This record gives sequence, C-alpha cells and structure tokens, in this order.
Amino acid sequence: MDLSVPVTAQTPVYPGDPEVRVDPVTDIDSAGYRCHRVSLGTHAGTHVDAPSHMVADGAHLDRYPVERFVGRGRYIDARGGFALDTVQQAGIAAGDIVVFHTGMADRYYEPSYFTDYPPLPLDIAEYLVECRVSMVGVDMCSVDYEPFAVHQTLLRGDVLILENLTGLERVAGRDFRVYALPLRLAADGAPVRVVAELS
Repeated sequence: MDLSVPVTAQTPVYPGDPEVRVDPVTDIDSAGYRCHRVSLGTHAGTHVDAPSHMVADGAHLDRYPVERFVGRGRYIDARGGFALDTVQQAGIAAGDIVVFHTGMADRYYEPSYFTDYPPLPLDIAEYLVECRVSMVGVDMCSVDYEPFAVHQTLLRGDVLILENLTGLERVAGRDFRVYALPLRLAADGAPVRVVAELS
C-alpha cells in the first residue's frame, strides 16, 4: 500500500523550498513522443532526509546501500501526542523503520500543515538512535522546528528521516514491511515512493 503523496504542480512545499514544476517539453502530435521537464527540491512531497541535510560532513543519499531503505515497519499512534513510554513499549529493534501517525496528513493542503505540527520530542529521538533504527517517518512536513535539534540528533545518529507520509492509519495494528527507495542522488535528500507491504 502506498504511503506517499502525489507529486504534481500543486504539491505544497515547505516554506522557502522550491516550488514543484512539471512542464511539457514535447508532445505526441508535434514530436511523436511525450516528455516533461520536472523541477523540484530534494525535500518535495514524501521524501527522505540524508545526514548531509543538517550535518556539515554528513553522508549524501548515494552513500547508502539499497537495504537501508527497506525494513520492518513499526507503527506508533501519536494522534493524542507523543509519549516516550509508548515508544519504549512498541517492540522496536535495530534496523526497523518507525512511523508516527499524528493525523497531520489530513491537513496536507492547508497552510496550518506547515505551521502547527507537533514536534517529535528530543527524548524520543535519542531513544530511537539508541535502538539503532534505520529510519523514522512522520505524516508531517518536519520532525521539528528551528533550531532542528531533533533533525540533528537523528541524522548524526545515522537515522534517516521520512517526511510527508500519508495513509498511516492503514497500517495500524498490522505487521508490515516498508520499502522507501529514493533516487540514488548525491544530495541531502530526495522524493521517495514509500510502500508498506502487509504480512
């Protein structure tokens, strides 16, 4: 099942990021084939943050083997708020991909999506680094606000970050595997198609 938002010219972006553009270059009538030019930031739509996004000497995405983007999924219901004890009781293990369902995806096309999201608490980020999870995902535009201490903690701990997930209610209470394969860009992040495979 798809946990990604569609990427179109109407895709909302984090304030200050480049807008998404999808422009036709050729068409079938004049050229015999169709081609588009796509322009977007590395953090548009559902995307993954690499350490170089916030860490000066951090790795770009192309440095990671493909298996880092696949793992057992662990769902955490955070619609009532984040709680460390809930995370500690979720049976999280090294290599897991932990997704937090806050309900913010319901407001994806509203301005408040980028201004009123609940930040992931620092103690939870530190715990997930200790657990050596592979990735942390949220149905929000960001895991925190400036000065981005949570981003720094996760990325310095080599935990990749998935943002702008959607449809997480569909994996609640289920065993599932996550596939979050980005383009192999030598960059700080990339859009990604995130898929959950139910057991």
